[in-house]
Amino acid sequence: MIRTISTGIVCLLLYGILIIPFTEYLKKKPFVEKLGYVPSVTALKSIAADQKELVAASLVLKVLMYFGGLFDKTDNQLTIPPDYMSMSRLLHGAVKLDPYNMDAYYFAQGFLSWDVKQFKLANDLLDYGMKYRTWDWYLPFFAGFNSAYFLHDYKKAADYYKLAGDLSGYDLHKSLASRYLQESGQTDLAIVYLSTMAKGERNPAMKKAYQLRLNAFKEVRRIELARDRFKELRGTAPKSVEQLLITGLLVPPPRDPYGGQFYFSPDGRVATTSKFALGGVRNTTMKKSGEPDERH
Repeated sequence: MIRTISTGIVCLLLYGILIIPFTEYLKKKPFVEKLGYVPSVTALKSIAADQKELVAASLVLKVLMYFGGLFDKTDNQLTIPPDYMSMSRLLHGAVKLDPYNMDAYYFAQGFLSWDVKQFKLANDLLDYGMKYRTWDWYLPFFAGFNSAYFLHDYKKAADYYKLAGDLSGYDLHKSLASRYLQESGQTDLAIVYLSTMAKGERNPAMKKAYQLRLNAFKEVRRIELARDRFKELRGTAPKSVEQLLITGLLVPPPRDPYGGQFYFSPDGRVATTSKFALGGVRNTTMKKSGEPDERH
């Protein structure tokens, strides 16, 4: 009985420390001013005692509330650039408290790789999670995608996909293990990855973000197929996406859901002026811990 009362008091204390000040902060301050103050992980560990899972969940909730509040549901845009460094710091802190917290890894993967371009940081976090969530095939699946698509480390990608296949039993993951030992089909890889992410994501804002990016890459694939067909027919590469429209090889016209315009880069790849991003990302760097790099 005494232990139950003590646990309840600890929970109320933690709630007061993390949620109540944050709620008041949101009422008085605009989102652009960061995520607010959170005690260090060392301090939280001391306060949390045997309630570390609760504190970790509170940190993740704080990030999800922040990101969801930024997302403008009317025009597929973020009203202001998110404070990605603080988001990363809080999620890293959450898994230090509770290395089994699923949402922290999944949400961090969503923005660290695509929006902040911190591919190694994302994979370091996923590797950390794999030590604890040994049954979770999503973590090596995410790491495999980062390795193949962003880092072009196909051998490492194959290792991750093999692990994902062993854990999930899915033939798709096992086939990816061999397929992405070579540099080919990268857009197809992105579509497979984003389809998986959109299907499994529970947070509405992140689910919409994945779906937007998935739609964009499906348009990229349509352009690639039309480009390749143009080469077969003409013996030369098209000079522009507009040329594919004029020849009737690309119907209907592609639409970038981020509001950008598709074009061919000098090496012939399909690119877009939006860079597949919801908003501008500040030119900042992060340390491996997810903390801002103060050197600049």
